[in-house]
Amino acid sequence: MQKPVVAIFDVGKTNKKLLLFDEDYQLVYERAARFLEVTDEDGDACENLDGLRLSVFDSLREIGKLNEFTVKAVNFSTYGASFVYTDNEGRPLTPLYNYLKPYPEKLKERFYEQYGGQAAFATATASPVLGSLNSGMQLYRLKHERPEVFEKVAYALHLPQYMSFLLTGIPCSDLTSIGCHTNLWDFAAASYHPWVAKEGIREKLAPIVPADEVYPAVFPGSGLKVGTGLHDSSSALIPYLINFQEPFVLISTGTWCITLNPFDHSPLSAGDLEQDCLCYLQYKGKPVKAARLFAGYQHEQELKRLAGFFAQPAAKYRHLRFDPQVLGRLEERFRFRLAGRQPVEPLFTGQEPGRFSDDAEAYHALMIDIALQQEQSTRLVLKTPVRRIFVDGGFGKNDVYMNLISLLFPGQEVYAASMAQATAMGAAVCIHPHWNSKSLPSNMIDLKYYARAADR
Repeated sequence: MQKPVVAIFDVGKTNKKLLLFDEDYQLVYERAARFLEVTDEDGDACENLDGLRLSVFDSLREIGKLNEFTVKAVNFSTYGASFVYTDNEGRPLTPLYNYLKPYPEKLKERFYEQYGGQAAFATATASPVLGSLNSGMQLYRLKHERPEVFEKVAYALHLPQYMSFLLTGIPCSDLTSIGCHTNLWDFAAASYHPWVAKEGIREKLAPIVPADEVYPAVFPGSGLKVGTGLHDSSSALIPYLINFQEPFVLISTGTWCITLNPFDHSPLSAGDLEQDCLCYLQYKGKPVKAARLFAGYQHEQELKRLAGFFAQPAAKYRHLRFDPQVLGRLEERFRFRLAGRQPVEPLFTGQEPGRFSDDAEAYHALMIDIALQQEQSTRLVLKTPVRRIFVDGGFGKNDVYMNLISLLFPGQEVYAASMAQATAMGAAVCIHPHWNSKSLPSNMIDLKYYARAADR
């Protein structure tokens, strides 16, 4: 008898995955791929949109041949801040521009001068001034730099909704994507900011639908129910909101390490925004205070440098154990206390690896740099009483990182939260009633406690 499953396409900047979960939310199949980046018309690196599109159909055909599964539904969790501009036939009109693409300074100044200034606008939209990372600014740029292309745009779809559109032909918008530092949403008014209509952009945005909505697939002979897709950080939060009612903070780690506090509803200050603190919208539409840190990317780049210097494979450090004696030596040599104040300068980042006696010491120094930045970022959204901090994603499996975080947050219980692919799981759970006849399990999340210094 074939096992009913839900298929989730989990699309990160680096890794693209197809995952199958059974009705007990056990991961029963996983397939990963990487695509070589292409370039846009300016020569800037960007996502291989054609490769991504073809992989969706190829992957569904492949799993359709697996005799042990019957796919009941499909959903998507992808990185945010990226629009696909489609014409009336649903074809992309431009490359999928990279959210790190440099933004023209004069155009940015013109926008903020016209719409009330950076501080007031950022406060209203809960969006720090981030250039291309504010996806609404990508639309503004397209209109003013390439008006002939803008005129042809039938719909501007955030990436999760474009992937859903590929299977349904139904364009839609979703609050988890709209609410992620896009410059599009007025949080006080709970609607699009007035500039969106004034610039003629509102008509290019598809209708907003509930995050748990599904549509029938046009994929031949499938009978699939297709979700509308979710922004990955908001998707990762869903299983926690379902499983835990007591206030918590989640540090969702990946390329970006994003601290999410769904229980802090106080307004953002100008100072918060300047430190890359913002608000997301969770799948039910409520604001979630968040602080972002580009720590996964930093780790990846610095690890290449470390591994190259010591002639070791980078994978070695994935399973390196925390050594308090190494921490003690570093504290003594560089005259700092981890739980006291941040070193005057980074220990590893931007420094010569040769200043360390061996690669384990160098790696601990790198992780101290990252953990201290994480503490500063997380405390921006830790202004309400919270007993637990959950860490999921790649750093949740990193013993050095987790021990350092537990030392830096003595007032909270710190847990590594192990779930079979948190962002994908969130996208699966979100559409649970549409494909799964069983009740939601209460044991989706495995927790590993990291003892505080006082408990050791």
